[in-house]
Amino acid sequence: MRRDVRILLVGDEGVGKSTIVTSLIKESFVAHVQHIVPEVTIPPEVTPENVTTYIVDSGAGPQDRPHLESEIRKAHVICVVYSIDNPGSFDRIPTYWLPHFRQLGVNVPVILVGNKIDLRGGEVTNEALEDEIVPIMNEFKEVETCVECSAKLPLNVSEVFYFAQKAVLHPTAPLYDSRDHVLKPACIAALRRIFKLCDANKDGILDASELNEFQRKCFDAPLQLQELEGIKDMVQEHAEGGVRDDGLTEAGFLYLHTIFIQRGRLETTWTVLRKFGYAEDLRLTESFLLPKFDVPPDCSVELSPLGYQFFTDIFEIFDKDQDGALKTSELEELFSTSPGNPWAAQKFPDTTLSDDTGAVTLQGWLAQWSMTTLLDHKTTLAYLAYLGYPDEPRTSALQVTRARKIDRRKGKVTRNVFLCYVCGAAGSGKTSLLRAFAGKPFNASYEPTNKMISVVNAVDIDGSEKYLVLQEFGSRYEAETLRNPKKTDIADVIVYVHDSSDTNSFSYISNLRQQYSLDHIPTLFVATKSDLDLALQRHEVQPDVYCRRLGLQVPVAVSVKTGQTADVFHAICSIAMKPLSAIPGGHDRAMTAARRLRMYFTVTAIGCLRGRHHGRHG
Repeated sequence: MRRDVRILLVGDEGVGKSTIVTSLIKESFVAHVQHIVPEVTIPPEVTPENVTTYIVDSGAGPQDRPHLESEIRKAHVICVVYSIDNPGSFDRIPTYWLPHFRQLGVNVPVILVGNKIDLRGGEVTNEALEDEIVPIMNEFKEVETCVECSAKLPLNVSEVFYFAQKAVLHPTAPLYDSRDHVLKPACIAALRRIFKLCDANKDGILDASELNEFQRKCFDAPLQLQELEGIKDMVQEHAEGGVRDDGLTEAGFLYLHTIFIQRGRLETTWTVLRKFGYAEDLRLTESFLLPKFDVPPDCSVELSPLGYQFFTDIFEIFDKDQDGALKTSELEELFSTSPGNPWAAQKFPDTTLSDDTGAVTLQGWLAQWSMTTLLDHKTTLAYLAYLGYPDEPRTSALQVTRARKIDRRKGKVTRNVFLCYVCGAAGSGKTSLLRAFAGKPFNASYEPTNKMISVVNAVDIDGSEKYLVLQEFGSRYEAETLRNPKKTDIADVIVYVHDSSDTNSFSYISNLRQQYSLDHIPTLFVATKSDLDLALQRHEVQPDVYCRRLGLQVPVAVSVKTGQTADVFHAICSIAMKPLSAIPGGHDRAMTAARRLRMYFTVTAIGCLRGRHHGRHG
């Protein structure tokens, strides 16, 4: 919500603009005032809304036009003042002033101010006033309301500026159609989303405890029993289907806010909307969706225990048939408070574990969010907001890991989610390997990979569950990824895949290693299609010799077709956990370091012995 309001008073000459401003400041009538009163600043501590308010007077003469147009463009709200005893000043509102604002491209709330009611002869009914004002409000949607006052008495002067403030801070236009007397579609959508988030048990009603929690979140106060009963009685009387099973339905919730707006309590509805992250355009603000969350270089992001608990809870809530999996209809309902399934373009749930019907299991659901958080933690942060993560700050659902370089230097990894790049020639079986990891059946037909594929699953390492993300890029994006240090630095393991039955397959990955600087990444070689006859590779040395020369284990033989794959995934995760064991040439470097260390201790020991010897004979 903005922290300042700029109120501009305009109107024909002699309608009392300057007198209204002076009466507000002096709290009494001043007979003779300046032609244009200087700008007035009201500090936030003396306003109910706690905002700084600037009140700007203006003139209507030809000499005032440049200044007037400049101020119109700067104003947050415009009060068009007319005189009760001068009908012509009222007639010029729809014929001159309101069209003039539009010509200047200004679209701000407008308050009509009828001054000098002390000069009105006789009483006027509300119906008569409405007959005058409603046609203008119907034609010019920017007109929020009309206030009548007297600067001379003074009467209702402070109300003029109160309604002007409200028009800026709690505007009607985004919420309510004054012509048809209904909530606008965007407002209905926002309130429906809020209702769904507050309906903790997803039974379609807000019971007493849920309404109390809603009241506490929005207004920092519990709902008294008498107030609750009064609300339900009113809704039940006027809104069909608004109350069910002693709770408030969605229809009742919407009716309640319609009544708030119609009775001028827009601040109530706006308080609710803003508590749930909405801006004046009724869109969730970027600061709400993406709170500040710093990730140092070389570190990754994972779900914290609180994050895993939230995604577990929401899974169980929307698993209506309690079969341990979310089918399409349940996922649609779960994501109904968000822009939609964040993985729709990724062939989800092929990216993770699902049951025989294609419904994602709890293990697959948590694995998918683990992958999303690792690859794009901002998406996870936004969806925590969309799905109603209850704790503050929302960043408590995430945690930053220790830098990879520190892990590798210490030889001990503290992370729980690992990223592995899978590279190899076209047709070498990379996609089949990824599908097998995600628990999908073998597909004998070959389809070239045209865009990046990411899959995830859990791997048990010595009784500890770790999540492993495998990524394949396809020939189109492989080179682009491997030449980019920012991309290669975030990989925990790189797997080079070759088809053991294809004589030309291994030379591709050998050339790949020569072309790009990848030796700092822990490495594993995999020989696929082990169910077929082994072919002699057209390469200067065979794959096992090649690996031994690098100080790495020989290629792991796998066959997706026969289901011989479990060992390779366990090996990848083990390497990620102990990266020094699988860095090309790492064995030689480790041996060299060990020799240097032994030499240091040897020299040190000899120096100590010589010192003792000299000490005995000195």
